[in-house]
Amino acid sequence: MARSRADDYDHKRRAILDKAAELFAEEGFDRTSISRISAACGVSKALLYHYYGSKDDLLFDVIGQHLDSLIEIVEAADDANLAPQARLHALVTAILEAYRGANAEHKVQINALSQLPPKRAEELKDKERRLVRIVAGAVAAIDPALAADRALLMPLTMSLFAMLNWHYMWYRPGGAMSREAYADMVTRLILSGARELI
Repeated sequence: MARSRADDYDHKRRAILDKAAELFAEEGFDRTSISRISAACGVSKALLYHYYGSKDDLLFDVIGQHLDSLIEIVEAADDANLAPQARLHALVTAILEAYRGANAEHKVQINALSQLPPKRAEELKDKERRLVRIVAGAVAAIDPALAADRALLMPLTMSLFAMLNWHYMWYRPGGAMSREAYADMVTRLILSGARELI
């Protein structure tokens, strides 16, 4: 008979994942050992291995669950019936909101995805590409010429992600610019920039 899972299995697994994300972000994936993670979680290495078979498994789940959450949020926010500016603004706002409280996971995605074995890294890159396609659709809606010019559309879309992905480096709650004001600024920059380039 198969052994049943404890009622708090998912909760404990999530707690381990969250702590691993913090440590990978603060100390680097390479420098963070399973022993360090288990100690920070207050569990034995044997118990940690009950939830995650390897450090790679932890890294894969940190990034994978972060990307799954982003995709879900962005898909829910995307509305092709909106005017181009409103559609793009909704996506930018959704992404910035999704990043709220997820700085560790986001930093790990940016800095450590390439440290996974190629097959597992490619699986996560597929998720990144799916996210990019959704946002590229909204950028393309700014003008029909953009949709027809992939050589311009993709750099413009990736420039948008650059503005969003690195905001955690400088953004501070309560600072001079609110998250909402930044979403508005980024949207306007992309809109005006796209129209200037077409």
